[in-house]
Amino acid sequence: MFDINWIKANPAAFDAALAGRKNVPFTASQLIELDDSRRAAIVTVEEAQARRNTLSKQIGQAKAQKDEAKAQALLDEVAHLKDVVQSGEATRKEAEDKLSKALAVVPNLPLDEVPRGADESDNVEYFGRNGTAATAAKDRPAKPSFSYKPKEHFETGEALGQMDFEVAAKLSGARFVVLKSHLARLERAIGQFMLDLHVDEHGYTEAEPPYLVRDEALYGTNQLPKFEEDLFFVPHGDGRLALIPTAEVPLTNFVRESILSEEQLPMRLTALTPCFRSEAGSAGRDTRGMLRQHQFNKVEMVAITTPEASGDEHEKMLSDAEDVLKQLGIHYRVMLLSTGDMGFGAQKTYDLEAWLPGQDTYREISSVSVCGDFQARRMDARFRDKDGKVRHVHTLNGSGVAVGRALIAVMENYQQEDGSVLVPDVLQPYMKGLKTIGARS
Repeated sequence: MFDINWIKANPAAFDAALAGRKNVPFTASQLIELDDSRRAAIVTVEEAQARRNTLSKQIGQAKAQKDEAKAQALLDEVAHLKDVVQSGEATRKEAEDKLSKALAVVPNLPLDEVPRGADESDNVEYFGRNGTAATAAKDRPAKPSFSYKPKEHFETGEALGQMDFEVAAKLSGARFVVLKSHLARLERAIGQFMLDLHVDEHGYTEAEPPYLVRDEALYGTNQLPKFEEDLFFVPHGDGRLALIPTAEVPLTNFVRESILSEEQLPMRLTALTPCFRSEAGSAGRDTRGMLRQHQFNKVEMVAITTPEASGDEHEKMLSDAEDVLKQLGIHYRVMLLSTGDMGFGAQKTYDLEAWLPGQDTYREISSVSVCGDFQARRMDARFRDKDGKVRHVHTLNGSGVAVGRALIAVMENYQQEDGSVLVPDVLQPYMKGLKTIGARS
């Protein structure tokens, strides 16, 4: 959400920053025109009210002078002005609603360092601040090598009898899965490991938020109004609640309609929750396996911080997500997303892409974004700085990481020729010491 006064002061910069974004619905001039209509309605109401106040005094004077004709004429004009005020208030409210709705569907402005581009083909591999490919390669797990053609995760899972899409389809339809036995435990182990890592080593506070949220919370983190079709809703009282598409929604909204002290920042939160997405725009994509599900588990990281610290916090959050993959021993790369591939509410986004040998490609396993004050304005989330000035906080969010996709990565990277799957060392304590799932166990 933007401050219309800033847009009016910087129309060229606003349009230039959004030039690389997809489907931008309004230009600066169109938004300014909506604001001008709103302001014109306000002026009409204020002028009518001021005139009515003046006439009220004149009516009293006319009656005191027993000039009934003049008093009646003034009363008639007051009655007309009442209609003008009522009509003007309706026009003002309509103009304000139009402006608010327009601002709500305009994407965030990308930072200057974000590459301009049309889509994911314009993303750029990122090696860290002042990093190079050589230094990054030393710090990341190597790609595994196989003497045979590696299988995709669903081939291994179905052969083990521990990953069942047919039963899930009978229960719920497409894009669901039933995990059983050791794979179910492995999925749980991955989530618990990541949650413990972020709490014990990365400085996040664990939270257990509600899985159903109000429209206001979804608006605050910009799922509404633009992405309503991607959500699952349930009736509740006279309204509705939505199943969370990500724990970002409740965690970030912890600070809605609040004024924090600077000493409370940064606030870092993490949660392991199920996530629910209709995947409305992904028909025909990733129909095999667990890559794109209606229901999946994810460990989410959220940070609330000052504007001055948000850039460093973004790099920390990226490092925290990378640490998960490093400890799991999963080869990955980091991509800096272009303007054409970046999410609606982000100023800048890094994607972590895990190597999947079965697919012979990299696939996204985490997105880490800084949103600036874009969400904070929608939530009215502010802080009082050391000088006593009240300002909007900056918000960040990142997957730390998607549990189902981490399971896929483990299954494909640790698969063995006999169809078994080795359990990464860091997960064995969560598996009661089990080292292998399948034929060799």
